Amino acid sequence: MGKAFADAYPAAKAVFEEVDDALGEKLSALIWDGPAEELTLTANTQPALMATSLAAFRALEAEGVSISDASYVAGHSLGEYSALCAAGSIGVGEAAKLLRLRGQAMQAACAPGVGAMAALLGLGLADAQKAAAEAAQGEICEAANDNEPTQVVISGHKAAVERCGEIAKAMGAKRAMMLPVSAPFHCALMQPAADAMAEALAGVEIKAPAVPVVSNVKCEGVTDPEEIRKLLVAQVTGAVRWREGVLWMASQGVTELVEIGAGKVLCGLARRIDKSLGAKAVNGPDDAKAVAAAMGEA
Repeated sequence: MGKAFADAYPAAKAVFEEVDDALGEKLSALIWDGPAEELTLTANTQPALMATSLAAFRALEAEGVSISDASYVAGHSLGEYSALCAAGSIGVGEAAKLLRLRGQAMQAACAPGVGAMAALLGLGLADAQKAAAEAAQGEICEAANDNEPTQVVISGHKAAVERCGEIAKAMGAKRAMMLPVSAPFHCALMQPAADAMAEALAGVEIKAPAVPVVSNVKCEGVTDPEEIRKLLVAQVTGAVRWREGVLWMASQGVTELVEIGAGKVLCGLARRIDKSLGAKAVNGPDDAKAVAAAMGEA
């Protein structure tokens, strides 16, 4: 993950070196060589995905693409930190340390086996929220990710999430799929992690981004550093309103999205949110060259 960027672009390699220095360990070796079971620990996954995304962005810059070519930046959950880094709001090393803490705090916020998450497929947000409210029965059960019109992820106490899956299927969901996650992210059970992030973010310099960052919590572009700080804290327990954020960008005249980093999941979501949107992924050097060439012709 990201090795091809580091090999092809000195600026991309420098991102991984900066992350390694900030964390005081060779996270880059874990990203490139594994083992997978260690990389998938959320305290490692979060800074690793940010590093890979920023390396991909540096590759785009090397091919002539500037942050000023974008109208907005956005990121799904931890990806919001990558977006802020790309826009110059938070430094790469600082983001790596924040995401390491974020992962550790999320893991520690809820004892293993207490919480769970499930994807409800074929059900929209309003129905998913109704199912979650009915399933709660005094426990926590909330919509955590509104990914696209027919995919909502719920989070909370394990028994409540399981009940929600059955209720959702009775309401017409095609499937309720328990997710292999290490903690119930983006729900009230993460309040201890939100408190930890509030303390950490209080001491971090946040600059005004070069272009507005579309907040997961607010679903619109934000540029004020203090508002960004507050929204990053709120994001820990708040839902990732990705569908609404993409629709907001489209309402502002955005027609093309570029997914920068690892994978093409967000491209797929974008097409299901608004079929008029174009979406390209930058997963390797060839993608960076192709996207830069297409932008140069536009």
